[in-house]
Amino acid sequence: MKLKPLVQAWALLLLCSAALAATAPQPQPPSVIYGDLFDTVQRQKVFTDSKTFADAVPRESPAAIMAAWNRERRGADFDLRGFVARYFTVPEVRESTYRSQAGEDVCAHIISLWPVLTRQPDQPVAGSSLLPLPHRYVVPGGRFQEIYYWDSYFTMLGLETPERRALANDMLENFAHLIDTYGHIPNGNRTYYLSRSQPPFFAAMVARAAARDGDAVLTKFLPQLLREHEFWMEGADKLAPGSAHRRVVRLRNGTVLNRYWDDRATPRDEAYREDIATAAASRRPATEVYRSLRATAESGWDFSSRWLADGHTLATIRTVDVLPVDLNSLMYEQERAIARGLALKQDPQAKRWEELAKQRAQAMRAVFWNEQRHFYTDYLWRENRLGDAVTLAGLYPLYFGVAEAEQAKQTASTLRLTLLRPEGVVPTPVVSGEQWDAPNGWAPLVWMTIEGLRRYGEADLADFIARGWRRENVDVFRRTGKLTEKYDVTGNADARGGEYPNQDGFGWTNGVLWQLECGAAR
Repeated sequence: MKLKPLVQAWALLLLCSAALAATAPQPQPPSVIYGDLFDTVQRQKVFTDSKTFADAVPRESPAAIMAAWNRERRGADFDLRGFVARYFTVPEVRESTYRSQAGEDVCAHIISLWPVLTRQPDQPVAGSSLLPLPHRYVVPGGRFQEIYYWDSYFTMLGLETPERRALANDMLENFAHLIDTYGHIPNGNRTYYLSRSQPPFFAAMVARAAARDGDAVLTKFLPQLLREHEFWMEGADKLAPGSAHRRVVRLRNGTVLNRYWDDRATPRDEAYREDIATAAASRRPATEVYRSLRATAESGWDFSSRWLADGHTLATIRTVDVLPVDLNSLMYEQERAIARGLALKQDPQAKRWEELAKQRAQAMRAVFWNEQRHFYTDYLWRENRLGDAVTLAGLYPLYFGVAEAEQAKQTASTLRLTLLRPEGVVPTPVVSGEQWDAPNGWAPLVWMTIEGLRRYGEADLADFIARGWRRENVDVFRRTGKLTEKYDVTGNADARGGEYPNQDGFGWTNGVLWQLECGAAR
């Protein structure tokens, strides 16, 4: 079939943009720019949080700083902390002391938080890890002072009002800019996040904006949708059965599905000491451990028993060996959005993309549906078998409409027995000490669960979860004046676990709670 002129133009545009991204030098992370200086600062715990130095802004050019480092470091009276203070500006955590006004209700608090969490367009600074964005954006809060990819989909739920719609559109434009500039949306707008992405919610963002503002949104962002799909599927056409390349895996039967990945196999800049310690505790090659730690960061579930070979020890992490059901649900949504955008353009290629989406849905039902668990579970592709773990990733096929009606009914029953708690749902039933396990609940997974259940007529269960989650959010707010990153949904204590303390702000909590508690009344 010959391409029509319009499709030829798009193909040329994608080819040219891909070539430009491939030839343009990619900004390097601080661990590369500052080499052994970065390594020394992190290993000697100059800062309690590894992310602090990764986000520090240099006062002089990197070349000048490294020249001073090589000149001064061997002096008998060398002061590492003093050197860092002299040559770097350390970021402040601006939201950590923010409290509501006395007597303020939670909806008014969310409204008051948006200006606190909103950042203006950035200016580039040589040697800084921040990737400048051309439009305003909302950060999660606490230690997270940059935009985050999958967080933003849920944050934007709270911006669907006439007063804040322009801000939501600015965020969408920023994500399109990142795809145009780097060929994908990184984990966040930091150089140390460029080697990975996060769960690809861009298509879902575009679909939600199109439902609000009209089909022109879909056609406007079609080039970026195609480009992002190309990033996630790179190398798929050359894979032999039973092999993998970056984010694609071809099963032994020829089925192609996606996994999480990271193009680097080194300690993460923002968790440098932690990753070195994890690799040291493992008997595996350090690069193998680093790769899966980074791939887990791309998943957003960092960290969870879901990724651990023994179910509880981080050193057994094997994320690159897992085909995740949530990621493939997002890829299905991406392919559907592309098909719809092409159909709006009356392009005959729309049928091919519709077929791709249909084939993925069929493959997902064949690969991920677990008859023993009556639930969608991840697939261990190297072992050619389904995983046993029941996790909230299994609600993604409901949210995006992949599941069959009977599967959704069984999913609801399994959810009641395994993941339901008085104040929401837990990501997994395992209590491992990792933050994406019980007893914690998370706004994005609560939202996907509620909306997925509602889509298949399980309204009673969805409403029960929503009521419990709202109650927990509001109770913590009344007690502390804060909305936080995660919550204990068992009713026993505060949320815990993870590499850092529970953060306040908090973008995705605000967005989901706005929809559940405030949106209908405003």
